[in-house]
Amino acid sequence: MDASDELLRRAAPSALLTLGGAVRGLNAAMARTLGRSVEQCVGRGFGDLLPASQLTAVESLVAHAATTKTVAMRVLEFPGPGAASVVCLVEARPANDPVGGEPLVWVHSLDAGNDRGGLLIPFRLAAEAANLGLCMCSPQERELEWLGGAPALAALFPEASMSLSEVVRRVHPDDRGALRRLVTSTAARSPWIRLRFLTERDGCHHLVCQACRIILGFGGPERVFGVIRDDTKGEARRRRALVALSAERQRAAEIAAFSSAVMTAVTEQEVQQVVLTRLAATFGGTGAALAFTTKGRLRVSSDAGIPIPVAALHGLPLDAPSALPYVIRTGEPQFIPNQEDYIRRWPHGAMVPYFDRLDSDCAISITSLSPIGDQPLGAWVVTYDSEHHSPPDERALMGTLADLAGQALKRVRLQEARVELATALQQTMLPTLPGHLPGLEVAARYRPSRDGLDIGGDWYDAFVMPDGAIALEIGDTQGHDVDAAAAMGQVRASMRAIAAHEPDPATVLTRTNELLVTMDAARFSSCTMLHIDPDDGQVTGASAGHVPLLYARDDGSHSIRELPGGPVLGVLPDADYSEETFTLDKDAALVMVTDGVVEGPALTLDAGLERAGTLAAQAVHDGLNAEETADRILDAAVTADHLDDVAVLIIRRT
Repeated sequence: MDASDELLRRAAPSALLTLGGAVRGLNAAMARTLGRSVEQCVGRGFGDLLPASQLTAVESLVAHAATTKTVAMRVLEFPGPGAASVVCLVEARPANDPVGGEPLVWVHSLDAGNDRGGLLIPFRLAAEAANLGLCMCSPQERELEWLGGAPALAALFPEASMSLSEVVRRVHPDDRGALRRLVTSTAARSPWIRLRFLTERDGCHHLVCQACRIILGFGGPERVFGVIRDDTKGEARRRRALVALSAERQRAAEIAAFSSAVMTAVTEQEVQQVVLTRLAATFGGTGAALAFTTKGRLRVSSDAGIPIPVAALHGLPLDAPSALPYVIRTGEPQFIPNQEDYIRRWPHGAMVPYFDRLDSDCAISITSLSPIGDQPLGAWVVTYDSEHHSPPDERALMGTLADLAGQALKRVRLQEARVELATALQQTMLPTLPGHLPGLEVAARYRPSRDGLDIGGDWYDAFVMPDGAIALEIGDTQGHDVDAAAAMGQVRASMRAIAAHEPDPATVLTRTNELLVTMDAARFSSCTMLHIDPDDGQVTGASAGHVPLLYARDDGSHSIRELPGGPVLGVLPDADYSEETFTLDKDAALVMVTDGVVEGPALTLDAGLERAGTLAAQAVHDGLNAEETADRILDAAVTADHLDDVAVLIIRRT
């Protein structure tokens, strides 16, 4: 499969474009989002398939990815498959045609589920520029939420949200029917209607309103948005105070939303999305870029609104004599009000080529993501299309938010490093099962928990004993962290060493318990151990507080076998363990599991054992081998939304 096929196999809407913006290929999700079939899209200009209002944004996004060879992001509005349009955060990055080598641009929708508010920023900015207000109506919840826009209109709504009943109460009685039709309209866009809206302070306002339906992100929720224009003539002096208060409230909400979004980001990609979606709007800029440091060089991305060719910054060394590397290196921010001031400060190194060709009033603010003296992480850039003098409070706020973003980035990178370490450790802990065993099949599966690190205390083991028998173990050490994995490895290694001299499972468990108690082990472990003779199928087994064994037969029946034994390992000194012996019939299988397979938020142990036993018996009846049977049981455990580690060990007699 070639690279372009791989890119278009993503579940999210994806398309490959030529450098001129023509659609070379797209997946079904993108075609649905464009409201057309795949055949109707291929060969067309990507911008021509979107609403006319999106053309400039699309061209800017594609041009940045095509000419700068860097990643760019933009919020775009798509026609959608039904009445509602779809708003997505779209990423564009360079790609190549694997056949002809033609340079392409890959555009695809990003998951903005953790920050859907960021998708609304372009609409709010457009509304504010047009002196309009923007609100969201939830008919099911009977609420009207103010989203922003013209401060004068915001002053009409002193609260961030208002019940629909309160809105109706303030509308003139003769206009309430029109308001209800507006709220319940199923059309993509309703006609503009006029309402007389009564406020408590300054009387009646004549509002002109329109409703439209929008889906927030691919597969996201559908909402009804209202656009409001105030046609009331004249201004009241008292309104000025409300305007200032509303603007301050809106700015405070933006800052709170930015802080919340960046601190809840769980990946570097999400930190990047939050910054590039929100940064310019939060500080009244026209564009933003984000630079991370990797091995002493810059890795830069932008929101496609920045007028600087960021490709010239990409790969720039930290010791380069220009503003951005200087800020990252020293942690000292740079607030540059115009081009003249920039050249005066940095006469020996322009920040990028062609800087002197930009508008002379272009302003730039650069803030480090790490405080002075800390390890350099990167910096962000906010650009303005006119001269801009940052006041002290804006500088302080920008520094605070940059510090929050830096903390989030450090947290994400630390977690990613811990996960990589944990994954590597876990892989070294998983044993290699014995190869060809005459008359027997052995298979095992392991999957870590979804909480904490990708590592846990579940384990399995299978090895050939000195007498030719097969020993099998499965167990669960308390915890889901590196310490649990280390304790698990200690228990497994101890049992294998003891088993080389003590073939009976009960004796092995007894000696292992004595060793762990003597060592004052910090974690306890449950375990089941089996000793199987491959010639006659005789099985000897014992358990240390572990979940029961499952016996699956080729006639489709199964039984749950509770082995004798004793308490979990490592807790009680002088604990005795007993064992029992039985026969594994030909074409039958024994299924050993940890509790994560058979217990879950909505599944009791008894119900889980019955379900796993039924699945195993059906698999044996269907003639599946041990590997396929293990896959079936593990897949069922994952489908049941289990949160714990899961391990499965199967021995089948052929």
